[in-house]
Amino acid sequence: MKLKPLHVGISVKNIDESIRWYKDVLLFELVSRMYVPPLEATIAFIKNGDFEIELFEYKEPEELPEERKHPDEDLKTVGTKHMAFCTSNYAELIESFKKKNVDIVFDIVMEGNPTCYIRDNSGILIEFIEKH
Repeated sequence: MKLKPLHVGISVKNIDESIRWYKDVLLFELVSRMYVPPLEATIAFIKNGDFEIELFEYKEPEELPEERKHPDEDLKTVGTKHMAFCTSNYAELIESFKKKNVDIVFDIVMEGNPTCYIRDNSGILIEFIEKH
């Protein structure tokens, strides 16, 4: 059986701001948006290439706990940690993040691969790596 990544789901504070952030920073495009009465939530699918993110906005979301905003601390909590993307031009990506005032958590080389973590507009961690 072959599996292919489909999407990752993220709860966000403000779906409009998140759609805009993912479009401006990571070039995702809106695929669909709807209100789902049983969940009492607005859901949007955004897409870049073959990968989608499902954004959830609830009326009164709980804040992301502080330890979930730091990669080393978040690893100690059971559950999904972050999504990661591979890039072919790390230097260009980092420069783009700096120009857009993206919150870069750290920018290091791990096992010979330039790697960074950023926080999206809701504080959610995203990893980027250029594999050599």
